[in-house]
Amino acid sequence: MSIYIRQAGVLATIQDLGRIGFQKHGMVVGGAVDSLSHRLANILVGNKENEAAIEVTLAGTSLQFKESALISITGGHLSATADGVPVPMWRPVWMGKGSVLSFGRCVSGCRAYVAVSGGLAVPEIMNSKSTYIRGGIGGLDGRALKKGDILPIGQASDEMIRFQKVLQGQNGQAAFWKPSWFVRVHSHTIGKTINVIKGREFEQFTMSAQTQFFGQEFSVTPQSDRMGCRLLGPLLSYEKPIELLSEAVANGTIQVPPDGNPIVLLADRQTTGGYMRIGQAASVDLPKLGQIKPGDRIRFREITLARAEQQYIQREYEIRQLKAAIGLRIKNMIANGGAR
Repeated sequence: MSIYIRQAGVLATIQDLGRIGFQKHGMVVGGAVDSLSHRLANILVGNKENEAAIEVTLAGTSLQFKESALISITGGHLSATADGVPVPMWRPVWMGKGSVLSFGRCVSGCRAYVAVSGGLAVPEIMNSKSTYIRGGIGGLDGRALKKGDILPIGQASDEMIRFQKVLQGQNGQAAFWKPSWFVRVHSHTIGKTINVIKGREFEQFTMSAQTQFFGQEFSVTPQSDRMGCRLLGPLLSYEKPIELLSEAVANGTIQVPPDGNPIVLLADRQTTGGYMRIGQAASVDLPKLGQIKPGDRIRFREITLARAEQQYIQREYEIRQLKAAIGLRIKNMIANGGAR
């Protein structure tokens, strides 16, 4: 079983949840920029949450399924269609043999995730299948996907094979078939207000910069990428120039170079940095940052570490509930021969 890349689009890469444990050796974590959507895409097709999926950016990607497959699409709304018919998101979808999945106009967000039951059978490097383009490792030959690539699909579980047969039996002559149920996580992945904890050097900025950081909007520049979200807005000035030693940075660290324009570090961030850190985005809001595209406007809202931890715990609880509910839905459909 395999997926044929008919068109690569703006950017399509293979991503899982990243290379954990290698930053001390200078290797970036990488992985899906919107890890929540990635995790749920895998849950919907019975994979482990860390299984590799295709991260589609903005538009133009087109995939053909050489054999029938069970997939899910999550993340940004990129007008997915199968043989010209809109494909619904946030649910398992059976794709018929030879069907073509295409992504068109960007409606909301900017990154969609396509998971296939059984995962993508590409080699692991440092315990991860994620593509790190700057390093030339992972995914398919360490690069973005291109027209003509063929992605092998791994072996799905026995339960998901049975579930796929149930969906296949319902489809008639359509290019795809889907159940009526779906999951709802829009509030976790779409939004322009980002909760932020004050950074280690927050007090080293002028009072005006501190007020503007939490009080005004910033626009996302076209130079933004998987490494960082670059912003324009009020210039954030230091109280006085300070030479900092490079220290570890994290997903969501907000650095301010001397030019005063903040950068929110994302999945492909470097392992250390020497710029002033004015803030740290709360983990629960990292998926929102992963869906922000050039031209969008965002603002930051102060939050305490304790509150950020509470929100993260609550979200993880909700994911566990969703995972259990999805599992029950699938079991019931198998037992009832396709009843919704």
